[in-house]
Amino acid sequence: MEDSKFRFWQKWLTWANIMTLIVGLLVAFAGNSIFFETHNSYTEQVFFRSEGMQADVLQFKNWLFGIIGGTIVGFHLLMIMISENAFKRKEKWAHYALWLGLLSWFAIDSSISIYYGAIHNLVIINIVALFLIGLPLIMTRSAFRNSG
Repeated sequence: MEDSKFRFWQKWLTWANIMTLIVGLLVAFAGNSIFFETHNSYTEQVFFRSEGMQADVLQFKNWLFGIIGGTIVGFHLLMIMISENAFKRKEKWAHYALWLGLLSWFAIDSSISIYYGAIHNLVIINIVALFLIGLPLIMTRSAFRNSG
């Protein structure tokens, strides 16, 4: 793989994780804002139907979003650090580690979302993140075949 192509995909990987980290901050601190209006609306339909969220349930949801947002930030900060260091140096373990982290999150999160009927989470969040982060991993795989 040419260095310029690798560099493009390596930067894509870093920026996709930076954007996802920002989403994590928004989840933690602006989970009820316009950014999550669609997601929140579907969540309310799936879990609360016509009743809507009571004030105490909304407070619980906000607490959970804070925890989830913090986890998203930490996970993607780690991915950024790997992308900007070991991945950039084409260390094979970095490619595997990023795939393992991405796919384990995707499988667990998506399975639970499907189980509970929260398909909107799979469509709005999970598939988008899988594409944005998985694409550069696919496009750079040849650079790691013969690396140490």
